[in-house]
Amino acid sequence: MLRIHFTPEDLTRVRVAPGPDLLWEISNSVQTLQRKDGERVFGAWRRWARPRLPESRELLSPLLPPYGYSPDFLTPSAGERPTFRAAVDALLGTEPARLRAELARLARSARLPGWAASLARGDTETLTRLGDALHAYQARALVPHWRRIRADVEADRARRLRDLMDGGTEALLTGLGPDARWRPPVLEVTYPVEQCLRLEGRGLVLQPSFFCWPTPTTLADGALRPVLVHPIRHTPGWSAPRTGPGPLGRLLGQTRAELLRATGTGCSTVEAARMLQVTHPAVSQHMNVLRAAGLITTVRTAGRSFHLATAEGRALLAAEEHRP
Repeated sequence: MLRIHFTPEDLTRVRVAPGPDLLWEISNSVQTLQRKDGERVFGAWRRWARPRLPESRELLSPLLPPYGYSPDFLTPSAGERPTFRAAVDALLGTEPARLRAELARLARSARLPGWAASLARGDTETLTRLGDALHAYQARALVPHWRRIRADVEADRARRLRDLMDGGTEALLTGLGPDARWRPPVLEVTYPVEQCLRLEGRGLVLQPSFFCWPTPTTLADGALRPVLVHPIRHTPGWSAPRTGPGPLGRLLGQTRAELLRATGTGCSTVEAARMLQVTHPAVSQHMNVLRAAGLITTVRTAGRSFHLATAEGRALLAAEEHRP
């Protein structure tokens, strides 16, 4: 059982995250990928994803076992709606002392590969490999389904905000589902271990997660920014392959539509080329067209181009998301 203790001040500082958290979705999905339960929701996705992820799974799975403890440094708080690059940079910037402590704790319950010792020392090459694995996993396992992931998470957020408006914070906490029970001033959550989290005026972020399964989860270190990551409802058949380009693809062309979707969370030219399995020059050419149309903006730093959707581009993506 997880028991979250609220003060009166904490009840005024409960908020719902603005959208999916990229690193929590990676962490939860890597764990879900290794499990066998939840077949109805995740079975088709597991069968689709496993053969596409040999290298990134090999690196990430030992750090994210399907049950028990996982290191908190893998899901840092990176601010409101961070780009994926900013989130990964925050992870790779973890202090070596914390890396050592959290990996040592993981080693008490799981067998770690040899390279984990280098990671615990903060070895630059190993951290780079971890960053590359996160980018590859995101591109191959999540981006093809990101439209559905984001839509379902945002639908859950809308339900939470409706509960808040109709009944206040207590209604919001009560509405988290059968695995959460509000017994003022304590929120009791079904959990595999006994854990106590005292908010002490810091408030709580409720983070809907597409791949969180089957019960809510939180960080192991209570001194970190308090967050409760919880499961959501899924659109039936969400992992079914697309049968056509969709309205955005018909408007822009399939490749440019996929590139625009990728820039919704931010991507570099290298990441986009890897994601769509096209050449760097082809990505640059398509990005030039999207930029000329005012749908993306590009920032160049240290010889790399990083692309983000503009307000107009995000409006197109939002229109596609909410189309029946």
